[in-house]
Amino acid sequence: MDPISRREFQQQTLGSLMTWSLLQTLFSGDAFAAEVKPIAAKWLAELNTMSVDLKGEKFGPLEWQKQVEKLFSRVDLPDLLQFIDFEKLTADVKPSERGELSLRPKFPEVEGLPSNLVYGNQVFALNKDRSVVPHGHDNMATAFLILKGEFHGRHYDRMEDTKTHMIIKPTIDETFGVGRCATVSDLKDNVHWFKAKTDGSYIFNIHVMSVKPGRTGRVYIDPEGESLAGGRIRAKKIDHTEANRLYG
Repeated sequence: MDPISRREFQQQTLGSLMTWSLLQTLFSGDAFAAEVKPIAAKWLAELNTMSVDLKGEKFGPLEWQKQVEKLFSRVDLPDLLQFIDFEKLTADVKPSERGELSLRPKFPEVEGLPSNLVYGNQVFALNKDRSVVPHGHDNMATAFLILKGEFHGRHYDRMEDTKTHMIIKPTIDETFGVGRCATVSDLKDNVHWFKAKTDGSYIFNIHVMSVKPGRTGRVYIDPEGESLAGGRIRAKKIDHTEANRLYG
């Protein structure tokens, strides 16, 4: 093959530079995001419909968990990351020395996605050995999706409550990698605890508060409690400060 001329080389190089420049322009602008937004928006809108149906008692918490887990298994993670502008959201993040740092992504306005969502959302940022500390939920339904990193995830069924303790039973004790999801309701896997196994680990969280009228919120516990028959644990109820000191 004859060697190319200097002019041909310059033309090819210039063409490559123009192609790369165009790609940079598209990525830095909104051309790619415009295609992604409807996909992610549809997924988040479906999630909102399910949560509306939960609060409207069209189905119960167990069905909500089933449907949400099925929906989360179909999410296109790169699309979601772009939709919430993950790189910008986490650009200057310094995770907390104890526990998780909560970040609040702002969803762009997209046709088909309601502006007033039934669920709240946040992204938890954690470094290695830091935890979303063990806690249960009152009158809530929540879901988690691992965006980056790796976690040791533990769930427990909430069997019984006294004024000072909670009787729990382990249900899940596994490594959660990118794309893995988990859900929580009053009826199943009510207590959870996620400990980061890698620096720069992130969890996307959605939470439906006040599934029924009344009090809603977290209940912190110490899961390293007294062992009972049938694999159950008598876990002491503690406050957030103590939970963070022990497990954050």
